[in-house]
Amino acid sequence: MKTLWFGAAAAAALLTAAAPASARDWRPLHILSAAPEATGGGGAQAQRMGEWGFDASGMNPSIRPGADFFLHANGAYVDALEIPADRSRFGTFDALNELSVERMRVVLDRSAADRAATGDEALIGAFYRSFMDETAVNALGARPLAADLARVRQASSDEALARLMGETMKGFGGSIFSAYVYDDAKDPKRYTVYLGQAGIGMPDRDYYLDERFAEQKAKYQAYVAQLLTLAGWPNPEANAQAIVAMETKIAEVSWTRTDRRDDDKTYNPYTLEELSAFAPAFPWTAFLAGADLQGATKLVAAENTAFPKIAEIFAGTPVAVRQAWAAYTLSDQAAPYLSQAFVQAHHEFREKTLSGQPEQRPRWKRGVALVDSRAGEALGRLYVADYFPPESKAKMEALVGDIKSAMEIRLQGLTWMGDETKAKALEKLSKFTVKIGYPEEWRDYSGLEVRPDDLYGNVQRAAAFDWAFRVGRLNEPVDDKEWGMTPPTVNAYYSPTKNQIVFPAAILQPPFFDPDADPAINYGGIGGVIGHEITHGFDDQGRKSDGDGRLTDWWTAEDAAKFQAEAKKLGAQYSAIEPLEGHPIQGELTMGENIADLGGLLLALDAYRISLDGQPAPVLDGFTGEQRVFLGWAQVWRGKYREDALRRQLVAGPHSPPHYRVNVPITNMDAWYDAFGVTPEDPMYVAPDARVRIW
Repeated sequence: MKTLWFGAAAAAALLTAAAPASARDWRPLHILSAAPEATGGGGAQAQRMGEWGFDASGMNPSIRPGADFFLHANGAYVDALEIPADRSRFGTFDALNELSVERMRVVLDRSAADRAATGDEALIGAFYRSFMDETAVNALGARPLAADLARVRQASSDEALARLMGETMKGFGGSIFSAYVYDDAKDPKRYTVYLGQAGIGMPDRDYYLDERFAEQKAKYQAYVAQLLTLAGWPNPEANAQAIVAMETKIAEVSWTRTDRRDDDKTYNPYTLEELSAFAPAFPWTAFLAGADLQGATKLVAAENTAFPKIAEIFAGTPVAVRQAWAAYTLSDQAAPYLSQAFVQAHHEFREKTLSGQPEQRPRWKRGVALVDSRAGEALGRLYVADYFPPESKAKMEALVGDIKSAMEIRLQGLTWMGDETKAKALEKLSKFTVKIGYPEEWRDYSGLEVRPDDLYGNVQRAAAFDWAFRVGRLNEPVDDKEWGMTPPTVNAYYSPTKNQIVFPAAILQPPFFDPDADPAINYGGIGGVIGHEITHGFDDQGRKSDGDGRLTDWWTAEDAAKFQAEAKKLGAQYSAIEPLEGHPIQGELTMGENIADLGGLLLALDAYRISLDGQPAPVLDGFTGEQRVFLGWAQVWRGKYREDALRRQLVAGPHSPPHYRVNVPITNMDAWYDAFGVTPEDPMYVAPDARVRIW
């Protein structure tokens, strides 16, 4: 089952979810942060942090601001924090996400109990009931897989296997290439088909090729054998060994994540005839027919130089191994919706081994996450009616205006950028659009069949319904009103092709946004988030798209070189940090998010200063206004990871760990040194000429 970015949180965003390794984890949006795991347990209302928006009890004043600002602001909280057993990490995002999921549970419990419900309420209620009927699901065992496994057994030729892989775009199962329909980066008012490398079942190619992950690789092979056994597939041990060997070959020829985030490198258009000649060992016609994409006239191959090599691995692998791989990927993706034996096996490897999460989440939490991911706007419409006050939207619109104004002033004042590039940058900023809270037009789910007694079928039909919706738009104009996140999502994103920033309802709560809190805290919290998303339009990849969302080079060569020099300095600052021994931050992989964090906080501080209108900022509990902006930013990122989850983030995540999303940007801001009296004697001190000056 392909977890695609729409409805599952993915573009340039604040937090990004780890995509299943069997599909290319598309990142057409820039996301604020790694998506909080779906869980629950919060109360009905988001609580204000402290008396005026900041939880001073979470500070550790014994640590000087210039020694470790993250721990100065959050040390007591972090020391006392115990990560819940059903989590691989916990912090501000996760705590607020608990509240969101608790609220969704209220909506779903009400909908499921109302047997007379109609429309969206009936749909989400039936979907939730189908997941929560654990007794019925357990009684079925592996039987829901039977028909799909039979189709795998019948696929005994290259063409049949390629067609089957195409069909998995609209249901359970794996493919060595992924497909998706999205805005054309060079013609953003039209949709096109994107193809990407896929075919590996662990989080990243490094898990196959790096000896540091030998233990995880061995456990992965055991997991493959376990699922094949549960599915009743023959010779599970031998097949598991052959499957991991095949995936290792794919990993060896796959692009790195750093290369995959380059918007120029990954835009490679082909016709079907050209692609078939470029990677002839794979039956592209059969694959596209299986995916209902046979009418596509343009195919954008992302990691194009890997395609011929992966195609040759496909052709050179015995049919029986490819069939066993298809049976395994089918079972792996379906496991959360099958009997307890499958569910437990999936948890032991996917959550415990890879992320260190000791316990499975309670079933109701997983049920909420499922409905949000498969019918998120149906659930979100009811969620918003109950939990999103209209005044929050109005106040957010004013804040966004403040931050955009700050960016305009900052662009106009840049000394390193020439007038030609500057004019185009200002034009792009003027064309930014914003979405707050929830969609203007809600998704119509009336064509989706959901049965309260058919969990496996419901998930399959929801995937097919969504795929048909996207494929059906290939010859239609792009819908600029569409959302890439559901309203209950605690996150935010920037879309390069739409030149648009989006803030779902659930993030507009403390500690990010509290209408009654100290303004400086709001500027440091949600203001920093708004600035982060705006800056994504001008980060090392976002800067490649113009004001109309078109991927094009609008920079002079001289200005581009200056930008790249500063970005390289920032990357080096992060790459010098090793949060776990042998696992440094990858400065190139995290570049876009790091630039956005620095720009976001700069804009938040600028906007706060503008808001004072020349008046002195009040001092609250001994903290100046500018100090409170920095503390508001630090508070947003407080939390901690389990070691395995942190290791996974460092290898495969586009975001730096939260500790350094606080500590590194501020060392490049002169105002932070002034606000907290940081001197060359402090460990975090960076000399003025070594500070990064981008936006």
